[in-house]
Amino acid sequence: MRLGLDRLPSLPLVERLREKRVGLLAHPASVDRRLRHISAVLEELSIRPVVIFGPEHGYGGEAQDMVGVPDARDEATGAPIVSLYGDNFDDLIPPDRWLREIDVLLVDLADVGSRYYTFVWTALLAARAAARVGVHTVILDRPNPIGGDAGQTEGALQQAGFFSFVGLEPVPIRHALTLGEIVAHFLAKDGLPLGAEGALSIVPVEGWARPSLANTWDRPFVAPSPNMPTLDTALVYPGGCLIEGTNLSEGRGTTRPFEIVGAPFIDGRRLARELEATGLPGFVARPLTFLPTFHKHAGKVCGGVQIHVTDASAFRPVATYVALIALAHAQAKGEFRFRTERYEFVDHIPAIDLLTGSSEARLAIEKGEPARDVAESVSRVGADWQTERAAALEAARRARVA
Repeated sequence: MRLGLDRLPSLPLVERLREKRVGLLAHPASVDRRLRHISAVLEELSIRPVVIFGPEHGYGGEAQDMVGVPDARDEATGAPIVSLYGDNFDDLIPPDRWLREIDVLLVDLADVGSRYYTFVWTALLAARAAARVGVHTVILDRPNPIGGDAGQTEGALQQAGFFSFVGLEPVPIRHALTLGEIVAHFLAKDGLPLGAEGALSIVPVEGWARPSLANTWDRPFVAPSPNMPTLDTALVYPGGCLIEGTNLSEGRGTTRPFEIVGAPFIDGRRLARELEATGLPGFVARPLTFLPTFHKHAGKVCGGVQIHVTDASAFRPVATYVALIALAHAQAKGEFRFRTERYEFVDHIPAIDLLTGSSEARLAIEKGEPARDVAESVSRVGADWQTERAAALEAARRARVA
């Protein structure tokens, strides 16, 4: 299997990039099969970006979630690093003053297959902004580490009024697409032309079996953000990120973020028993206690569970974690709460609603509806998504340059 970055050195595109003023949007996981960062690959090809853009967590990947990142300068090349994650939504969009300094925007971002993961939306916002000022975007595409087969999708699309930076456009929670496919789809819906002479071109992955997970690839999993250390994390994340919408710890400040969930007021043994009783497949919920070193409940002993995936093909992360939240709410009604603080630049909508795409799950949980019933309602993907998925794959095909 060869990723877009693996293929770049052998493509005629290199000559075009050498002749142009290039901007780069990348992060720490932008590496080739030899684990060389894209900056080193470009240097070998005599392509020197005039400006570098960094997404959430920063170009170097040091920042925690929802922490604004300042502009900086790349020590290796001297190029300015412009942050695309600040204090408000406008900070997510590359400034025109920098886009006018370039002819081509080169994007290489590793995604993890969930609509909450913000890198795909950074890429889309950047490509739209670039097109507006006549800058062409090239995406060096990467496979989806938790699978790209249609049968691996899960999670209802957002309803009107529930779009945000954790879901800028309507896609399932586990979307089974690549970053390039999503960006191509929505640029096509914007009416923008695709391909080498259009707004966007894509260097696709070569030799990817779409149903495969990252543990079958010919390279290690490289963490694209501080709390995404392993494939195991990525596999549970379409469900695990929902915990951010509650006052349960999602395991930040432990060695297994998103797999470990709990709070000081949770009885992990009871939660494990009740989660097993839902009959949801593909995992074991192991009761445990843990002590987060930072973030929620830092320095406090928490009861909870660790979700161990035992059958990745059967595991349904969205359904599993929605059920977990419903059971935790029922167990600790006096202490459990849904997050009401500002979340990803939105003040007036609860985070759990932004994440699930509507208020339905939260209201059902608050009413005490059965955990499995709530889980099924949130995890179900509408039949019309397959038409949208086919359109996304076709848009990406039209955008291919190799």
